[in-house]
Amino acid sequence: MEKSEDTRLIIIGGGEDKRADKAILKEIVLRAGSENAEIAVVTTATTFPLEVGEEYRQLFYDLGAKRVETINILSRQEANRREIIRSIQRLDCIFFVGGDQLRISSLLGGTDFHHAIHRFMEDGGIIAGTSAGASMMSEVMVVEGNEEEAPRKSAVRLAPGMGFLKGVIIDQHFNQRGRIGRLLGAVAQNPYPLGLGIDEDTAMIIDQSHKMTVIGSGVVTVVDGGAIEFTNISEQYPDEPLVITNVKVHILPSEYGFHLTKRRAILKDEIKPAKG
Repeated sequence: MEKSEDTRLIIIGGGEDKRADKAILKEIVLRAGSENAEIAVVTTATTFPLEVGEEYRQLFYDLGAKRVETINILSRQEANRREIIRSIQRLDCIFFVGGDQLRISSLLGGTDFHHAIHRFMEDGGIIAGTSAGASMMSEVMVVEGNEEEAPRKSAVRLAPGMGFLKGVIIDQHFNQRGRIGRLLGAVAQNPYPLGLGIDEDTAMIIDQSHKMTVIGSGVVTVVDGGAIEFTNISEQYPDEPLVITNVKVHILPSEYGFHLTKRRAILKDEIKPAKG
């Protein structure tokens, strides 16, 4: 089976099922070409690269992938090696594991490997990632922040991401860890990008026209700050409560979607099944 020509990104909120039906990981293999799928697992985010890399390698093989390799880049020097660049040229999907998104951006950002992945996606390859491997997808990423409290300026710290998906800020483990406050803080600081909060065992599938479809057992929360009328984010002290007015929020479960450039929800009946 050929891979889905429309799919560009598969962004997972972490905690994806690895024991029962493995629906999200199965979808990655399906869209990468099923029995013809060739996948690389990038373990840069984790401090346990051998164990985590082998776990995903075996999972993708069990789900029918043709070839699965691991890429563990531990330095910027390694990220500029020609052998590393050549290793991804024949792949169908590059999958980033979870851990610390700052490890990904600081070790890979601006390197030859980073530029090669952008070319890989432009040429039709699929980039997937879970947890930290989800947060790093955007141009501006959430690094850390206080959870389960009222939104505050100090509730979120942002940093440059890898820029695979423009015009968004992504957060993961979203409802499970009460992260709505820090996403609202991020959107208040950057009103134009959409805030995307992805639950555990939930993923967004992004096609080349920037249409997003939700799969999995949770929801994706879309925070649109484009029409914000007032916020005190630039005036408040770090620990003072945040004021934001006229924010749009969309809650989207599996089989619903969102057009990221047109900024509108896509209802269940409008979603077309994947090709491939």
